[in-house]
Amino acid sequence: MNPHPQAAPSEAPSAPEAPSAPDAPDAPDAPDAPDALGTSAARARSAELEKLIAEDPGKFRILTGDRPTGRLHLGHYFGTLHNRVRLQNLGVELFVIIADYQVLTDRDVADDLQSYVDELVLDYLAIGVDPERSTIFTHSAVPALNQLMLPFLSLVSVAELNRNPTVKDEIAHSRQSAVSGLMFTYPVHQAADILFCKANLVPVGQDQLPHLEITRTIARRFNDRYGHGTPVFPRPDALLSEVPLLLGTDGTKMSKSRGNSVVLAADADETARLLKGAKTDSERHISYDPATRPEVSSLLLLAALCQGRTPEEIAADIGSAGAAALKKTVTEAVNEYLAPIRARRAEYARDRGELRRVLRAGNERANAVADATLAEVRAAMNSDY
Repeated sequence: MNPHPQAAPSEAPSAPEAPSAPDAPDAPDAPDAPDALGTSAARARSAELEKLIAEDPGKFRILTGDRPTGRLHLGHYFGTLHNRVRLQNLGVELFVIIADYQVLTDRDVADDLQSYVDELVLDYLAIGVDPERSTIFTHSAVPALNQLMLPFLSLVSVAELNRNPTVKDEIAHSRQSAVSGLMFTYPVHQAADILFCKANLVPVGQDQLPHLEITRTIARRFNDRYGHGTPVFPRPDALLSEVPLLLGTDGTKMSKSRGNSVVLAADADETARLLKGAKTDSERHISYDPATRPEVSSLLLLAALCQGRTPEEIAADIGSAGAAALKKTVTEAVNEYLAPIRARRAEYARDRGELRRVLRAGNERANAVADATLAEVRAAMNSDY
């Protein structure tokens, strides 16, 4: 389903009072690992959470976001972006962080940062994130986030950070000649991003569960040490969803850095050119078989996502017409699906001042919430002097 268009506000909304943490039941804990988020348990919990969201979306607050390291593409859209808009439209409170400081975790410098931030805001507005209902903000504009990270760091050990599998993977693929201390503390950085607004839901992929586990550990340990019987932070739940496996045009993982993706900002002609060069195989009959025909199956899945059909149905329509017919079908489906998103994006791009207003309003709102949380933390730690 296409996201509904959202009108940009005529003026920036004022920052509201920092709300208290929404009440949501914690995920059941395994007896031998109180904060472990096993995949099967997380999936079961996510199904339960979807029912609870449908019943009372106002009980939930979500923190999600992106690093401004390049333009967002179709993999991002079908992987996470459209789900954010779905949850927002259900009535869940949405905080979207543009994690500009986190760009430095695996880069020596943050090149083209302002341009990439603008592109993110444009994409968010174009897909339907409504700045009147959701908070879009930049990490660097909220100083309290970094102040929260210091006490949080005291609650985890070096060994716990060192064995985090996501950090290990990021270090292995780091672009830097030497790993920075910021990379090492990345999970705690994310914990501050999540807990500052007392988010109780975090949409994540399976590979991000270890990061959220550290956030839950930090919340529990802070509450145990400083809560005096009254929890300061909720332990956020993972909201897992089935993320479609969309390959890039070269048959490998779709990525900003590999030049193998269709970005949301691409026009119809560029999209057609990119998809025309997509890798397929030599078999003329088109079938959906992700195990043995990954490239063809990825294209079928993309068309199916855009048309609200199954990949098998798309394949049956094409039959033995071959790869050219497949690419034509996919191109038409993608361009039709993205047409309203592109139109909204072009409209917002004509007024760059509006992007600044959206960010200023979001930053003000995020700062109000973060400052209130930091004051609460200081009071709990008896350091509010």
